[in-house]
Amino acid sequence: MSVTKEQVLSALRDVQDPDLHKDIVTLGFVKDVQIEDGEVDFTVELTTPACPVKDQLKTEAEEKVAAIDGVTAARAKMTASVRTRGGFGKQEIPGVRNILAVGAGKGGVGKTTTSVNLAVALAKQGARVGLLDGDVYGPNIPQMLGVTGAPEVQGEKGIVPPEAFGIKVISMGMLVPPDQPIIWRGPMLHGAVQQFMRDVQWGELDYLVVDLPPGTGDVALSMAQSVPMAGAVVVTTPQGVAVSDVRKAVGMFRQLNIPLLGVIENMSYFACPHCGERTDIFGTGGGKRMGEELDIPFLGEVPIDTRVRAGSDEGQPIVDAAPDAPAAKAFLDLSSRVAAQVSIQNTRVLRVVQSD
Repeated sequence: MSVTKEQVLSALRDVQDPDLHKDIVTLGFVKDVQIEDGEVDFTVELTTPACPVKDQLKTEAEEKVAAIDGVTAARAKMTASVRTRGGFGKQEIPGVRNILAVGAGKGGVGKTTTSVNLAVALAKQGARVGLLDGDVYGPNIPQMLGVTGAPEVQGEKGIVPPEAFGIKVISMGMLVPPDQPIIWRGPMLHGAVQQFMRDVQWGELDYLVVDLPPGTGDVALSMAQSVPMAGAVVVTTPQGVAVSDVRKAVGMFRQLNIPLLGVIENMSYFACPHCGERTDIFGTGGGKRMGEELDIPFLGEVPIDTRVRAGSDEGQPIVDAAPDAPAAKAFLDLSSRVAAQVSIQNTRVLRVVQSD
């Protein structure tokens, strides 16, 4: 008795994506089913290469197909095609599928460090990533990535962003001398942000991560009004003062109709490298409690690690310089969770559009 494609698809309908809460056949993930002499090859096309359950889905899909009578081998090829939520009347950046904002209600919580490491972590997992430094007044990203010199300008084609650690990056820090202050009013700030989005040759990107300046103000407003935002990640530290300020950032994103992808608690604790004892230097649980109170996903926590600070000063993000460090593993895990939340948001939007 020969195995049919219908049998294979029927078996795969039992494989559920735990984030999107639908089976992989209904979601349109299953592609190119090939059957020959009892051997079944098929492709599972996920919504992000950084899918946190990729290995789980591959194992389960192969087991379901292998259990069909007559199947002697089942092989799943895992690929990804990142989806977008659409412009909804706003002008999209050509080639950029998802724009992700990283913000906080105050400075000093590690927002830029988080932006850099999330971007590099997404790229390490196979995504095409850009990083836009929206902190025009205090642009630290060039130093954190070890990028020196000005970007190339190709006439009408625009600005060619430098690349570092697999990501394309642009920052005002590349365009002015390091010690020169930028003293601009709101309209000039708006113009700079627009130029970074429209006049930079970003090419094809799955994610453009935007590091917002501290607080609530012009840059976030400018972006929300002009481009479709896939969502925002808010960064806090455990102590109450930081959490209170981050609540204001959450309120800003909600007023601007930017989906909240989740909250990251940075500098959550210090684990002694010698004895492993955990010390909660800044308190504990503030980010998780805030997420529960405001109905925002709690994405996870990043421990204090001196290598994070050293890497930022030396232009070596910890996810690249020390990938086995607890903080690096945390950032890699967080990048997968952020990507999963983007997929969830985009799928929700697609369902709404299809139901109208």
